Amino acid sequence: MCIIFFKFDPRPASKNAYRLILAANRDEFYNRPSKAADFWGPNNEILSGLDQEYGKEGGSWMGINKRGKLAAITNYMEGRQNPDAQGRGFLVSNYLTENNGDSFSYLKKVSAEGHLYNGFNLLTAEFRNAPDPIQELQGDGYSTAMIKALSAVCVRSPHYGTRTNTIILIDAEGNVKFTERTMLNCDTTKWSTNSFHFKLQS
Repeated sequence: MCIIFFKFDPRPASKNAYRLILAANRDEFYNRPSKAADFWGPNNEILSGLDQEYGKEGGSWMGINKRGKLAAITNYMEGRQNPDAQGRGFLVSNYLTENNGDSFSYLKKVSAEGHLYNGFNLLTAEFRNAPDPIQELQGDGYSTAMIKALSAVCVRSPHYGTRTNTIILIDAEGNVKFTERTMLNCDTTKWSTNSFHFKLQS
C-alpha cells in the first residue's frame, strides 16, 4: 500500500528547521501509465505527477502548488474493489495519526530499527508490518504472500509495488525542495530522479 510520512511545524524555532518534511511512496501497477512530476495547471503553478490511465487521465497521487497548498492520497487495502470507481484512495487526515495501522506507527517502528530520516533510506526500507491481524482482515481475497508484500514500506511483487518515491522539504523561509524518484520502464532496477526548487508565494 502507498505510505506517507510527514512532520509539520508551521512555526519552526530556527531558520535551519523545516516547516514540513514529507516522504511518500506511490505503490501502483508497474504498467499503469503516468507522467513524472512537473509543473502544470493555470500559470504552471501546480507541481505533481499525473495519471494517464485511459478514462482516468489527469488525476494525481500527490501535488503542491506555489502558494503551499498540498494534497496527497494513499490507497487502502480492500478485498472487494469497485472496478468502476473514478479513482482510488482517500485523503491523508489527522484520523490516520491516531490509529495503529497508519504511517505514524510505521515511522515509529522504522525509526526504532535505526532507519532515521535520511534522504530515500526511509522510503526504500525493507521493514514489514507483518503479521498484522487488521491488515489480514482488510486483505480478504488476497494471498498470504501478497498481504505480506503489501505490508512493506517499499513494496515489491511481480507486477505491483513502489514505483515513485517523493520527498518534499519546506524550510522556515518558505523555500520548497520537491524531489521525485521514478521507476523507468517497469524495471525495478532503473530509476530517474528529478528535483524542483521554488519559493512559496504569499
